Order: sequence, then C-alpha cells, then structure tokens
Amino acid sequence: MARRAIYPGSFDPLTNGHVDIIERACHIFDEVIVAILINPDKHPMFTVAERIEMLKEVTGARASQVVIETFEGLLVEYARQRQAHAIIRGVRSIKDYEYELPMVLMNRRLNPQVETVFLIASEENSYVSSSLIKEVFLLGGSIEGLVPHSVIERMKEKLI
Repeated sequence: MARRAIYPGSFDPLTNGHVDIIERACHIFDEVIVAILINPDKHPMFTVAERIEMLKEVTGARASQVVIETFEGLLVEYARQRQAHAIIRGVRSIKDYEYELPMVLMNRRLNPQVETVFLIASEENSYVSSSLIKEVFLLGGSIEGLVPHSVIERMKEKLI
C-alpha cells in the first residue's frame, strides 16, 4: 500500500516555502495530495481554479507523485476518505507550532490513524507567508525569489 499524505492549505498565493514542503514531503511519502481548503469566509486573491493551475505548473515534474485537489469540512474526515496516512504541516516558528498543536491533538482524537508530520521551513523560507507576500506585493515591494516566477506574473495580472 502506498504511503499517502495530505498537505492542506489555501496556497493563496503559492510560495517557495510551499514548494519546498511539497518537494520534501515527496521524499518521505509515495503520494502527496496538495489539498486546497475551500473556505467561503476568506476573500482570496486567486480563484480555486487559478490556484490549482499554479500548483500543477510548479509540481509538473512530480505529476506522478503529487495530486492537486480541493476539500471542505474536517481535514481528518477528508484524510479518512482519501485513505491518507499523514497530514503534512509546514512550521516556520514556535508561533506556528503553538498554533498547530491544538489542531493536531484534536485531529488525533477524531482520527488516531492519521499522524501529523511537521516539516520545518528551510532557513530561506522561514519568514515567508502568503499574507506577507500579498502585502509586500500590493505595496510595491519585490517578492522575487519568494514565490515561483509564474506566480509573480499572475499577481501582476491581478493589478491590471
């Protein structure tokens, strides 16, 4: 049986930190499902379809190992439906760990068969977040080297 993990998130926009976590998760698991959470309360920069396209562009070299999907509702229920063994979470700081810990414990209570695996952000991505990227970009700052080039181009199109 293949070892399957889910890497959930909004990916709005996709950052090099996300790409790094996906790449590293592929070294551990046979299949990595990159799952875009559908959250009607958020007002994303990119549509779900656009985020799927960006993820497919960037992960194309690993198309046999990376699956791009969307989900709603409880992550552990989605993990059960997809027969995933693990949930991948990227951690940049102790603040991220403190935020993630209660969710990990609740997920474990709801579905003890699914483990959460923390992957520590690489040094060069340890301060990068999607919200910070959007803020810097919208204020005219450079995000070069922090997101894939194709994402920068798509963000520029949003300003037109």
